[in-house]
Amino acid sequence: MQITLEIPDNSLSITRESPDEFARSLRIAAAVKWYELGRISQSKAAELIGCNRVELFNHLHDYGVPYLQTSVADLETELSDKRI
Repeated sequence: MQITLEIPDNSLSITRESPDEFARSLRIAAAVKWYELGRISQSKAAELIGCNRVELFNHLHDYGVPYLQTSVADLETELSDKRI
């Protein structure tokens, strides 16, 4: 699918990217942020970017986003539910 997005004329000169590089940067930023917010999974984020999970982890690292999006409370609940 192709989506058309209007951006200011000087946006590409600010980032010093070609139009294709800029489009990829936008996809990466959106995927990372949506993953951080819990809106999409790792697999969907990787799919949106067009990369594998290892590359996704590198992008998450670049943006300072933890690759695990689970709170301590969630982990404690999950662990207590699995005890016999």
